[in-house]
Amino acid sequence: MASAVHAVSIINKSGKALVSRQYVEMTRIRIEGLLAAFPKLIGTGKQHTYVETENVRYVYQPMDDLYLLVVTNKQSNIVQDLETLRILSKLVPEYAYSLDEEGIDASNWDLISAFDEVISLGHRESVTVAQVKQYCEMESHEEKLHKLVIASKISETNDLMKRKANEIDKSKIEKNKSYMSSMGSERLESGFSEMSLSSSNNNYGPTSALGLSTDLDSYSTKSKVSNRPSTAANAPPKGMGMKLGKSQKTNQFLESLKAEGEMIVEDVPLTLSKSKAAAPPPTDPITLSVEEKLNVTLKRDGGLSNFDVQGTLALQILEEKDAYIQVQVESGGNPSVLFKTHPNINKELYSNENLLGLKDPNKPFPCNQGDGVGLLKWRMQSTDESVVPLTINCWPSVSGSDTYVSIEYEASSLFDLQNVVISVPLPALREAPNVTQIEGEWRYDSRNSILEWSIVLIDNSNRSGALEFAVPASDSSAFFPISVRFTATNTFSNLKVVNILPLKGGAPPKFAQRIQLYTENYQVV
Repeated sequence: MASAVHAVSIINKSGKALVSRQYVEMTRIRIEGLLAAFPKLIGTGKQHTYVETENVRYVYQPMDDLYLLVVTNKQSNIVQDLETLRILSKLVPEYAYSLDEEGIDASNWDLISAFDEVISLGHRESVTVAQVKQYCEMESHEEKLHKLVIASKISETNDLMKRKANEIDKSKIEKNKSYMSSMGSERLESGFSEMSLSSSNNNYGPTSALGLSTDLDSYSTKSKVSNRPSTAANAPPKGMGMKLGKSQKTNQFLESLKAEGEMIVEDVPLTLSKSKAAAPPPTDPITLSVEEKLNVTLKRDGGLSNFDVQGTLALQILEEKDAYIQVQVESGGNPSVLFKTHPNINKELYSNENLLGLKDPNKPFPCNQGDGVGLLKWRMQSTDESVVPLTINCWPSVSGSDTYVSIEYEASSLFDLQNVVISVPLPALREAPNVTQIEGEWRYDSRNSILEWSIVLIDNSNRSGALEFAVPASDSSAFFPISVRFTATNTFSNLKVVNILPLKGGAPPKFAQRIQLYTENYQVV
């Protein structure tokens, strides 16, 4: 039977709903009761599981201190329920500012909009994560038309104001001329000069003739600022023809610069990954985080389909007294890596001296900004298979009633890889596969029929390794796509922070540096 989703929620361990979306007719009290009962029903130590009660089924996934929860009827297809949970779990880090209560609260509108693209009338739509992102960010013709109408009205108001001001000025000038014409020529010249000076000093000009110009100009400026590629923070409910965005992830620093009229090009926030290690809260006055996320698609028969690295340098400052600084960096000089500074960073200073500082050195960097303020980002793409940090070869062969599978990995000497997990899909099995050789550890996920091969560390002592196992005779395509995740403490850009320069004198403040490479999507297809 097709799945019937009652509700999707993100709740904390006490059962409080941070984000909740209902898809079938059910009272609010009933929904709140189901969510409040959930923490009492679950155990500990499970990553993906479900719980059934007399009337409903809870399908859930832990996310740090939170739970992503899908409530369905008991007659729904558990496989479809798990697939729905899997897609929703990929969307949460795409739209959430961070995977904690504050980040989820700040992103609830974007999350609900994304959930609605996956689930309609209680049933899952056949969409991918990429399609959901495209639908949520789709521009609206009605929105553009609405903005054009508003801009036209503001322009007409300004034109009318200027015409009225000019008419008043002309009237005053005519009165002055009439008054001075009754005086002698010498007195006339003197009087006209005095009146001109008086008019200038008393602001008898178009700017203040109506007393409204300054306010309207200010309003016009604000309207132009608000008409830039916009955010979902002030967006109407879905279906109103307005563009949906991610403005709730924009930090206060960028918002303050916008209010001052600066042209801001907003960066897309980093998404989280299973492979990304959760960073502890900063304890040093200044923390700089160098992160690279890796997207790789390898062909099962050899070769490289896609290789993409995206990196960021983020700055976290605890106290404003340490915020008047410049950051000196150096990179490994890899010509394939293309760097780009934030629009509010002094580009000439970076190009000439490798210093990252604000265009206005009298302004401080923002403090206590969650995951930090992005200073620099970069990207690297390649078709050269030699740059891939980890290659996987899978060799299934049928012999009699069994299929024997040999999987080999080979790691580049440029990286020491940590927490490596190679996930191999298997055909539906009644029991675990027969593993005959392995370097590392393995685990069989019977619910998803996946064999997970884990290696804590790949360094010079184990740059290559193999796994061999046997399952009942199956087609070779059943063992693909193979998914890989890992982390590393060095990067492709080799970007490092070498110094912090205080702009108001004194000793350089103490700073910590975090460097991490992690996989976002790494597959053999």
